[in-house]
Amino acid sequence: MLYAVTAQTLVYLALALAAFIVQVWALVQALIAPATAYVAAGKRTKGFWVGVTGAAAAVGFLSFPAGSQMLGFGGILSVAALVAALVFLVDVRPAVKPYSGRRPPQGGNQRGGW
Repeated sequence: MLYAVTAQTLVYLALALAAFIVQVWALVQALIAPATAYVAAGKRTKGFWVGVTGAAAAVGFLSFPAGSQMLGFGGILSVAALVAALVFLVDVRPAVKPYSGRRPPQGGNQRGGW
């Protein structure tokens, strides 16, 4: 059975791809930060956030349309997965970042002053 590729299908595919990229980015950022940074920032544990962002990425992957048919899996679950990834990127990642142990580049004027 052939399905026509409509503008709505292309828009849905583009939005699903953008959401999936955000979800994978959140998962990678959750994996990069050390476990101690989460505790120091008071933001649950690394395992919790890796689980949340991993589940969000899995739902995002499953929400892609199959051909031009949309899986019945999308909808509110896809939106919830995107929200979970965005909560991590907007709230948790900035709080954890100062405790990640990375130092700013050295150089420039070390004396300070005027």
